[in-house]
Amino acid sequence: MSVRDQVLAAFKTVDEKDEGLLSKEDLKRLLHELDMGFWDDAKIDSLCEGSEITTEGYGTRVKYSIFLDKLFDEGGTAKAAWGEWMGAWKAEAGEVDEEADRLSRQMAAFGGDTSARMKDLNVLIIGCRGVGVEAAKNLILSNVGSVSIWDPEAAKIEDLGSNFYLGSEDVGKPRAAQCLGQLKSLNPYCRVDVLEAAESELPAKLSDTNVLSTGRGYSVIVVTSLLPQATLFRLNNEARSHSVAFIFAVNLGVSACFFSDFGTKHVINDEDGEPTQMLAVSAAEVLSNEGIVKVSGCEAGEKMLVLTLASDHGLADGDTISLDDMRGKLAAYNGKQLKVKRFAVLSPNEAKLDLSDVGTKEMLKSSTAEVLANFTKQYEFYKAEWEKGGSEGKLRTREITLFNRLCVVLGEGQSIDDWQEYQSGGLVNSVKPVIVKEYESFEKSLTYTPCPQMMDQEAWQNGDGCWVHLALATALRYQEKNGCWPSLLDAEAANEFLDMAKALSQERKDLEGACWLQKIEWGFPSGEPADKMDEIEAKIKRFCSTLQAELTGLCAFLGGVAAQEVIKKTGKFTPVEQWVHHDDSLLASATSSAGDYAGTRYAYQASICGADFMEQMKKQKIFLVGCGALGCEYLKGLALMGACSAEGAKLIVTDMDRIEVSNLSRQFLFRQPDVGNPKSTSAARVVSGWNPELKIEALEKGVGTTSEDFFDDKFWGSLDLCWNALDNVVARRYTDRCCLWYGLPLLESGTLGTKSNSDVFLPGLTKSYNDGTESDANETQIAMCTLRSFPYLPLHCIEFAKQSYFSDYMEFAPQQYEALRKDPASFFEQLEAMSEAEQFKALKMIKDFVRLQSAAKVNFEVCIQAAFQRYCQDFIFSIRDLIYHCDELEKSSGKPFWTGTKRKPKEASWDASNPPAEALEYIYATANCYAFIWKVDYLRNREKFTKMVTDLKLELPAWSAPSDSKVEGEDDDSDEKVDSAAIEALKGELMGIDVSTLHQCEAHDFEKDDDSNFHIDFLTVATNMRAANYDIKASERATVKVTAGKIIPALATSTAMICGLVDMEFMKLVKGFDKEENALDKFYNANINLATGSQAMNLFRPEASIKLKSNLEAMPEYTSWDKIEIKGEITVKEFVEQLQSKFNATVKRVFPLGNDKVAVFEESEIAKQGWTIQLQDGKLIAEPEAVFSAWPQLKMAKQMLEKLAEGGARTNFENQVNAAAKSLQAVKDSFESRFNGPLSKAFVSVARPPDSEPEKQQYFDTVQAGRCNLALQVHLVNSAGEDADIPHVRYSFQ
Repeated sequence: MSVRDQVLAAFKTVDEKDEGLLSKEDLKRLLHELDMGFWDDAKIDSLCEGSEITTEGYGTRVKYSIFLDKLFDEGGTAKAAWGEWMGAWKAEAGEVDEEADRLSRQMAAFGGDTSARMKDLNVLIIGCRGVGVEAAKNLILSNVGSVSIWDPEAAKIEDLGSNFYLGSEDVGKPRAAQCLGQLKSLNPYCRVDVLEAAESELPAKLSDTNVLSTGRGYSVIVVTSLLPQATLFRLNNEARSHSVAFIFAVNLGVSACFFSDFGTKHVINDEDGEPTQMLAVSAAEVLSNEGIVKVSGCEAGEKMLVLTLASDHGLADGDTISLDDMRGKLAAYNGKQLKVKRFAVLSPNEAKLDLSDVGTKEMLKSSTAEVLANFTKQYEFYKAEWEKGGSEGKLRTREITLFNRLCVVLGEGQSIDDWQEYQSGGLVNSVKPVIVKEYESFEKSLTYTPCPQMMDQEAWQNGDGCWVHLALATALRYQEKNGCWPSLLDAEAANEFLDMAKALSQERKDLEGACWLQKIEWGFPSGEPADKMDEIEAKIKRFCSTLQAELTGLCAFLGGVAAQEVIKKTGKFTPVEQWVHHDDSLLASATSSAGDYAGTRYAYQASICGADFMEQMKKQKIFLVGCGALGCEYLKGLALMGACSAEGAKLIVTDMDRIEVSNLSRQFLFRQPDVGNPKSTSAARVVSGWNPELKIEALEKGVGTTSEDFFDDKFWGSLDLCWNALDNVVARRYTDRCCLWYGLPLLESGTLGTKSNSDVFLPGLTKSYNDGTESDANETQIAMCTLRSFPYLPLHCIEFAKQSYFSDYMEFAPQQYEALRKDPASFFEQLEAMSEAEQFKALKMIKDFVRLQSAAKVNFEVCIQAAFQRYCQDFIFSIRDLIYHCDELEKSSGKPFWTGTKRKPKEASWDASNPPAEALEYIYATANCYAFIWKVDYLRNREKFTKMVTDLKLELPAWSAPSDSKVEGEDDDSDEKVDSAAIEALKGELMGIDVSTLHQCEAHDFEKDDDSNFHIDFLTVATNMRAANYDIKASERATVKVTAGKIIPALATSTAMICGLVDMEFMKLVKGFDKEENALDKFYNANINLATGSQAMNLFRPEASIKLKSNLEAMPEYTSWDKIEIKGEITVKEFVEQLQSKFNATVKRVFPLGNDKVAVFEESEIAKQGWTIQLQDGKLIAEPEAVFSAWPQLKMAKQMLEKLAEGGARTNFENQVNAAAKSLQAVKDSFESRFNGPLSKAFVSVARPPDSEPEKQQYFDTVQAGRCNLALQVHLVNSAGEDADIPHVRYSFQ
């Protein structure tokens, strides 16, 4: 089935009336869903020209037969002009898509379709205090169509504590207007402006149909400041009547209130944003439902269509799939959506069937009929045994689901007999259900939400959401009554507020489903008055007293949540289920004023937390590791909070990276002119401008084992806190180890698209980061034989293009060539360490590189010829070889080979006079990559390139059938077998080369974010050439970039949200909560997924430190925070004796922490002090017997010395004995010196690098000079001879 036929079939599934017409929107959507990687929306628009017609009642539609004729040639192959979907040529043409470059990480999270829909969103933000500016910032960075901000109120000095785009010079001027310039500078591709309107006019503005000249109305309104109740109700009702989503997000002191209303009908196309499953079909069988088979809803004896899949699925009964890539008669099923059911078998409990068993997994690859026969045999055996035993009742069985199989439910007009024709191929794509939801209005839900959701699930279960919700409603009623909001820290107003809240609760008490102060048990209303009313009343009064204040952490949190909620208007992700509240009462201090901080930028924070808190905040000494998206947010928060602003305080931020274009979509401290500059210094400059009091030092150093000469004991000992803003596990583990060693709190967080988490690690109280199991390792490995010979998914083609084509040709080959050119002797020496397959590959590639230079100097024509050679080999000859091998195997075995997931490939084409477009694309990208290797100028001009290719008249070399008939098995991941003689022949050839005549070359360093370097172009066309070989769908360039570049999805929204929550935990550290009783009950960790609404917005208490068993009576258990402290210079002997005495154990080994390859002390060396090796009366005396294990050659020497007379032979063996004796004495002397000498000196003697590594020696010496203690690990055995553990030892020797 050609690609054209696949597209046509998809179009017809939507064109239910068979009119031959589709809307342009449906057409674009289908092409996106089909993953047709070559055309963007602009290209599709141009192809639609001439095929559009206007029909009554439907507007303009596309006659898709004409469209398809433009899109495909007669053979059904796409007619994309070569290169128009690539990137590197645009560098010369000045057409690089900088907007796409900025958004590459966001695209990885949202996908192209959602990102395009976001450009249609016009957003109105009401309020430009902390939450408003945060929401605006995140939406502008997210590249929505437009953002309008409304806030005519005059800025106050207090606003500077939460609005980072206001300065002291803006006080007294309209907030929105003063923030506009900075907001606009965030993203030149998003329209941003101030909405000029009176408050009373706001509801009418929601009917505007041409917002900021976009030709569209508002999509979403976000209210971030309290408005009069009547205005809020009118805004919400107007939004609902115009299908405008309404979001309410306000920070009121230490409380955060969030509300979401997507109207009476909201369609969710993707509820969670998780990728759908694409599964390859390896077999299709028609079977009867009988015997041990269990399929829900399937009658006994009924025929079933059972698909066997190449990997396990995660589908449930009733889920929907779409079929694709079916062949022959079954091609009619392509694009069809069908329901599925799980396929299970009955198994006796006694059989203890384990599907993870290697043998069982292998058996499950057989046909379903064979699998059932095996399971039936097992079932009958256990049944017979049970019957023999005379047991009563029924045989106890369980259902075992076979997750590599699915039962497909066919629809009307679809015959199960069609599937008897199945031979091979086919894909199963899971289909996400479309969900339609209805939401209540703001007015109704403000009253009728009996137990509002809380971020802290325990608080929700206890009913804390009730008093927060009621307090918010009371605030609106208070303003309605008094014409103003309660003043900050106004005790009289707080009393009135409490009376109003109690009255409101009483009014609602008899309203079914209303929110009032009732007792909540496990999240369910009881109908009884709440307990502990005195505590609730105190909280309500506090709510009133600080209602007008904002905290930057909660503003960032709400701004992130609100911005992500806006994006859900596209139909991507699930909205929040209306109300979510958060309250962090512990941060509020019993204070009646802001003290000296009244009338300053810190007034709100001091009013809530107290003036003494501000004094501690200013004195902080903080180490912020990383200055990317997380780091920018943390720097913002620290600057706004006034941290590190007193004399002697310091904020040290370090990051080795430079700013890239792709950073600009979420690292909001940077702008286009900053690209190429250091992140740390650029960010420090910006936040210092916001708050000149900030004492900040920016470094460009990595933090790890290579920088301990700078980040030494003195450095770590001066800190109050380490704060991670990292994106990799290795660095996180290192900083955690430092915090464990120096006893520092660690704040940790991370994001992955819409998902985020945060952790607070407290010395002695919580588990550490290293106690966890997180890893950077790729969990999903694809069998190499699948990648090499039998791909069946687009992912396989991408992975092979990166692992084999790019890595081999652009990295490995030039590296090996340069190694030979620079030092042939060393090259051939290191070659021996490689496998034979690696040796052969290296030698063959070097020979190819040498051959390129045989005619003349390497120029671009030579690069084209090298690229053509690769084209021929990879997409023509390798395919011929494989087909030849497999067809021969099929003939000899008599069994079909090309079945299941094994697709019979077809070779690429070549015409020297009129090269195929895809071949030109490949040669263009590959030749330019070779040009870099050989330091030849790029040739980006396509016309000149095409002429050069055709002028060269490149012809396919002759091909002959290969003699080797080996074909890899499905699980054959071993290296390819090679002829040892061929390796030796290649070595001989290369050894004879005069390397002084060879040209220098340079290996590529893969860079995914530079569109001018041809890397992603090469990978994309190589991927799709291979896909074409195997009739696999082509991949979009963006998909290749994300997959091959291992791009981590990253969003401004989730980053801001999680960082805001961590800011709040930092405030608790400043308050000293970690030093108080029940400290763990005062901190929060977070695990949040903004894609799934209220389902995954969870705050919870940190996990207590893990108790490790020591196997010692003197210290039964310990934690990773614990250390054995030993002070003062002592000998190794004294150190060992001290530990043995303290723990009643035997010390077996002492070694540097993290380096068990060397030892400061080995117990086994004590025994060697009594060993003997000597010649006595011409005989070898070696005692004890263990000597012969240490020096095995002495066994032969002992025997021969007893037999040989004087002479040369005997002398040789005597020399062996003397050498061993000398070696033993050296061991004794070395041990004696270390054992009875200072421990610090012994440490240096074993840990210091050898003289052959002078640079490492110098670094070691510098690090040691800055240390006053040593970190040691000790291996012991207890009095029973069992292995035992103790904490790491900190030995302070000075």
